[in-house]
Formats: sequence, structure tokens, C-alpha cells
Amino acid sequence: METKSVKQAQERHVSEARDPVLIDLALQGGGSHGAFTWGVLDRLLDEPWLRIDGISGTSAGAMNAVVLASGFAIDGSAGAKSALNAFWRRVADSARFSPIRRSPLDVFLGRWTLDTSPFYLAFDLASRVFSPYDLNLAGANPLRQVLAESVDFAQVADSPIRLFVTATNVHTGRGRVFRNAELTPEVLLASACLPTLFQAIEIEGEPYWDGGYSGNPTITPLVRECKSQDTLLVAVNPVERAGTPRSAREILDRLNEVSFNATLLKELRMIALLRQVADAGNSEGRKWAEMRIHLIASKVLAELGASSKFNAEWDFLCMLRDEGRRAAEAFLMADSKNLGKQSSIDLDTLLQQV
Repeated sequence: METKSVKQAQERHVSEARDPVLIDLALQGGGSHGAFTWGVLDRLLDEPWLRIDGISGTSAGAMNAVVLASGFAIDGSAGAKSALNAFWRRVADSARFSPIRRSPLDVFLGRWTLDTSPFYLAFDLASRVFSPYDLNLAGANPLRQVLAESVDFAQVADSPIRLFVTATNVHTGRGRVFRNAELTPEVLLASACLPTLFQAIEIEGEPYWDGGYSGNPTITPLVRECKSQDTLLVAVNPVERAGTPRSAREILDRLNEVSFNATLLKELRMIALLRQVADAGNSEGRKWAEMRIHLIASKVLAELGASSKFNAEWDFLCMLRDEGRRAAEAFLMADSKNLGKQSSIDLDTLLQQV
């Protein structure tokens, strides 16, 4: 087992003699699994040679992005790390008295799932029979207060980090990307608005649902509006999952994963296709072709049940944070040399699936 001093030596080794590299971050949403992304960001912020140009985020990924930018504006990387920690602590505190918690059996067996929680099962069943307009007439969402306490939106508007938050227009089915000056608590709640749980969020007279349906996250603004040619994708939703779902809940959960990954995979295939074309056409086409993509993910997330996305216990969030830091450390040790030079993943394999 590695000692703390060995780990610290490894982390220093990653940082040694590195010229600054401009990067973008693409942060997926996934409920409380977004705490994994918190851990990834917490580790990346330790590297002074990594300079964040822009962040595209959806749902929990959008909240991580905005909290990071708010804290960064106050006190650089240290401020961002502190803000992220405070945000997720508030998330856990807001859920402390929620009846949707692990059952005693799951606690005893050390499982993070809510699959045997009576309140979760009742809540899940009710969401399939009743709409949030039937049960949540006031449109209550505990994250509204958490965001108000965690983010200085005036600082976000002026942040040097470009932010792109996606929400899905209910009427058109198209994604809308909100930028720094447009970001508010309502925009973030819209980006995380699951239609079976919350009423659509109205912004400028238009209703919006979760951005995952139209981009989880959206890569296009990173290509068009940022200078960086290196995008680090922090994946929360598994693209591949072994086994065929059998139960109604498993089928619905897998359908959500597939639909939430579809737009992202389409954009990645576009990059792979343009790379294989000798002349990518206009300047924008060349910029797509020149994008370098890197992936930070963990098999641990694929092993967790979908119900655990509603588990906001502090111990669970800390476990995910630690796993995120571990995954980021593994990426830095294995693939940081590729930053600024070449992609760390083979996008051509995506074309073989078409």
C-alpha cells in the first residue's frame, strides 16, 4: 500500500518541468455521481501548469463548473478547491433529513445503492404514475438554496474561464447553451431538471429540462469559442455496460444512459471523421479535426446502481471524490505527456460502431 509521502512524490513528479498547457473541460451530469467530478477537478487544480480555458457542463457537471469558476475568481485554484468542497458539503447537509436514504440492510452490507430503500421505492413508483405537477405544486428544489449560498454569479459573469451550460428547450427539443453572463441559479436548475421529478424551469418564457437530453456535455462551444485544442472529458455515465437489463427499472436506467450519451458520441464521431479527411474544409472544420480528446473515467461508477445517483450521504460523496482524485492521478501519470500533443483515446473506434 502506497504511503502518503510516496503519493505526494508522484504528484510532484507530474508537475515537474512542465510548460503551461491550455485545456478545456467537458463535465457530464449524473446526480450525486457528480462528486466523482469534484474529485477529478480537485486533483487537476493541484497542477499549476494546467490552465483552464473553458468548461462545458450539464446538470451536476454544470454545477461543478460554475462553483469552480466562482471560487477561482476569488482565490485562484485554492479558492476553487475550497468552493467545491463547501458546495458538496451543503448538498449533503441539505439531504441530511431526507427520507430517501439507504436501508439498514444496505448500510450493514456496505452498499451505496438505494434499491431496497422503502422511501426510494415509493418515490420511484410515484414518479412513474404522477407528474411533478401533481405532487410538487410549489416546484420546490433544495438545490436552489445550495446554489445561492455557493456561487457568486457576479464573479462568474466576469470569470476568465469560459462557461457553457446546456439545458433542453421543452418546446423545440433543442439544446440551448448558456454562457457566463447568462448564468443564474434557474439556469443551473434547468440544466439538472429531470422531467419526471421536477417541473420544467422557465427562462425568458421558455420551459427547459435536463441538458443531458441534448448534450451531456456539449462539445461544440469548446471548439468554436475556446483557444485550447485539448479537451478533458470527465465521464460519469458509462457508455458501455455488460449484461442485458431485465427489470423495468434496469431497462429505464439503461435507456437514460444511452440517450444521455448519444449527442456526445455524435460530436466525438464528427471529430474522428474529420481527422480522416485529408482536407477538413473550412477553418472551423480544421479546428474540429485538430481537437485532442482525453478521457478521465472510472469503472467504479459503472458498478454503482442508478439509484445511487440520489444518494447524497457525505460518506458516499467523499468516496466518489476520492475515486475522482485517484482517476485523475492515474490519467496524469499515464497520459499527461499527451496534453498539447495528441489525443489520449482512439476516436477512430467510434467510427467502427456506425
